[in-house]
Amino acid sequence: MSDDNEETQVPETQIEKDNNPTPNENDSNPAVTENNDTEATISTQAAMNKRKGRSPAWEHFEKKEIRGQIKAVCIHCKNILGASSKNGTRHLLDHVKSCLHKRQRTIDQSMLNPTKLSDGSVKLGTYNFDHDHARKALANMIILHEYPLSMVDHIGFKMYSNALQPLFKVCSRNTIKKDIFKVFEVEREKTMKLLDTNRSRIAITTDMWTSNNQKRGFMTITSHFIDDAWNLQSRLIRFVYVPCPHMAEVLADALLECMFEWNLDRKLSTLTVDNCSTNDSMIAIVLDKICSSSLMLDGRLFHMRCCAHILNLVVRDGLEVIKKSIEKIRYSVAFWLGTQKREEKFLEAARQLRVPTSKMLELDCKTRWNSTYSMLKTAMIYKDVFPRLKHREPLYKEVPSESDWAKTKELVDKLAMFYDVTVLFSGTKYPTANLYFKNICAIRLAIYDWLSSEQEEVQAMALHMQTKFEKYWDTMHGLMGVASILDPRYKMKQIEFLCSLIYSNNAAQEIKKYKDILYDLVKEYQSRSQQSQQVQSESLIPTSSSRPSMPKLDLVKQLDVFVSHSTTHGHVKSELDHYLEESLLPRNDDDDFDILCWWKSNGIKYPTLHDIARDILAIPVSTVTSESCFSTSGRIISPHHSRLHSNTVEALMCARDWLWSEIRASSPNEKEARRVTVQDEEVDNNEEEESTIETENISLFFD
Repeated sequence: MSDDNEETQVPETQIEKDNNPTPNENDSNPAVTENNDTEATISTQAAMNKRKGRSPAWEHFEKKEIRGQIKAVCIHCKNILGASSKNGTRHLLDHVKSCLHKRQRTIDQSMLNPTKLSDGSVKLGTYNFDHDHARKALANMIILHEYPLSMVDHIGFKMYSNALQPLFKVCSRNTIKKDIFKVFEVEREKTMKLLDTNRSRIAITTDMWTSNNQKRGFMTITSHFIDDAWNLQSRLIRFVYVPCPHMAEVLADALLECMFEWNLDRKLSTLTVDNCSTNDSMIAIVLDKICSSSLMLDGRLFHMRCCAHILNLVVRDGLEVIKKSIEKIRYSVAFWLGTQKREEKFLEAARQLRVPTSKMLELDCKTRWNSTYSMLKTAMIYKDVFPRLKHREPLYKEVPSESDWAKTKELVDKLAMFYDVTVLFSGTKYPTANLYFKNICAIRLAIYDWLSSEQEEVQAMALHMQTKFEKYWDTMHGLMGVASILDPRYKMKQIEFLCSLIYSNNAAQEIKKYKDILYDLVKEYQSRSQQSQQVQSESLIPTSSSRPSMPKLDLVKQLDVFVSHSTTHGHVKSELDHYLEESLLPRNDDDDFDILCWWKSNGIKYPTLHDIARDILAIPVSTVTSESCFSTSGRIISPHHSRLHSNTVEALMCARDWLWSEIRASSPNEKEARRVTVQDEEVDNNEEEESTIETENISLFFD
């Protein structure tokens, strides 16, 4: 037939001739040799497939109906060609020969690619370009590092991609958004499966944030748990837009929808929130709509108040005492940081006085007490520079006096304890529940000690702090005392010692309160364990009116079941008593004790306490993980990205958290990479700053 698109019959003799070219025509040109080999392979396959009635072209094409016509779509480059019977397949085979996106599978056309394994070793293997894999990697990069979606439209990025891999076709912004949602859905399924299969309870932290650019409110919901390998884990499960007004009912509905969607309502331990009346009402609504019998002690321990927020409220009241002195120092710092010329003059004066530091002044944010603490602490180093500059700068009017500096020194010394405890409570890589009781008691004892100070300012500050602290002391969570008992280095000794210092004659009553909570938990956990065993082995228990119908081989198993059902709760009590009576674990001054590792290895010895420890030690005492999302979301919803849809924001936020969790789990070296990345973005390339992820995020508590 004359039409090139028509499929023609090829005689077998002609196929054999094509498959066996003469040496002269192949040896002269390697490119011709490769092309002829390809033609020979296709021709041979064509002959074989003719006998079967199918062309080898369909190994590279898919038939699809497009606008009512049958078309052939190349699986490599997505080009569309005719596929009707009158077209034949010759044009399809010709396209296969020239398709640039076709994967090269012969070893002489592959590249050697060194791959670094998780153990640090390097493995050599062949590399074949995969366009779909490259697009997925691009989507992951945008998610992980918070790049704008429009970067795929930047000419510089397209030039770089083409130089790196000419076969990669950079997709559009809408296409990369679709790829990001695909990543989000895949990672969401993985995270849901992880939480669903995890055998421990899940602790929840939540908080609200309003975007400055979009003026929209978002609720972040984070889960905390200890996995089967006894590693502390946290996963952001929702970053959901909540329409105004942000009343208790609206927040409760958003939270409940998330719990039911993720199937967490039957395995919750606590809900940690900030201290406000709206959150109190929200938790009351949540408790009313979920089954209380599925919670610990029928929900009595469900509400957990953020300790960092409590300390923030306490410190704010204390700062009011020396407000005038703080204003003078703030004015001085702002003045000498006002212009570059003033800043240079200040540094020159500091060099002349040989001030032993290179740290520059920093102006605080009035709504963040930790930034005020840092401002005062740095200004104290330069206190001799300010009066010297008064004689050199006539515009500098208000210089802090020696009395102001004395008050500031007392304040900085006292606030150091609050700052250190807040940083400790804001950790996300280690359990904080067992650290809560002794540190919060230490702050309470310190405030009472400051009341007897000889300085009036310190007394007044302590009195303000005491009033605020006592307001929240009675609501301090009983579970945190239980977590202290579960520390094998202290057990009941820490509770007994601290209660005796705080309550004196009433110490025994307070000690009994914490001990009773633990006993009630042990009984509840043991009861649920027995109910689970009873369901599994109910058919094995013989009744008094019938003889067992089991074979003799099951007699031992029947006896074990009978003994377990005959045992009273005294057995549970003996497990707890045995733990409390056993000698304390030795403690060193530089103790780097891993409490999770200890309970993991002692689960056989204390099975019930083992389960309780796994649930309680996962409870965070602050909402730092939820709060830290807001610094990330502030970068994602920047003035240049203020038009992002709320669903896109949630996909970016959640997928970022899930991808980083996978990276940290698979490669410990990635932790340092992520820490450096966050520092570069958070501290604006300040080389003097040496904060970690945790200390950067805690600043959100001081608003």
